[in-house]
Amino acid sequence: MRIIVYGSLRRKQGNSHWMTNAQWLGDHELEGFNLYDLGQYPAAVPGEGTIYCEVYRINAGILAELDELKSNTKDYRRELIATPYGSAWIYIYKRSLEGVPRIASGNWLTREPRAE
Repeated sequence: MRIIVYGSLRRKQGNSHWMTNAQWLGDHELEGFNLYDLGQYPAAVPGEGTIYCEVYRINAGILAELDELKSNTKDYRRELIATPYGSAWIYIYKRSLEGVPRIASGNWLTREPRAE
């Protein structure tokens, strides 16, 4: 199975250690989504933009760990989407994003730092 990640799970990001035993398949520009800056991690939701992602091959154990990580916040739901590498799971944010800054570039790695 595969997973597509767009924020803190990407290479050299704060939660990338969760992907240590995953096989990186490649980068992907995912159309039809917008990215928002929640501070320590982003939120992806369906929209008119493009977001920059990485696709990985994972096993059921990694998926279970990621589900646990994401379910701790109860802010995400997992959906299956198409990628050039085959179908992949993506975590979609499910809470209101009113007042949350959008990352216009769609790229978590090159976002503007938030003023604290």
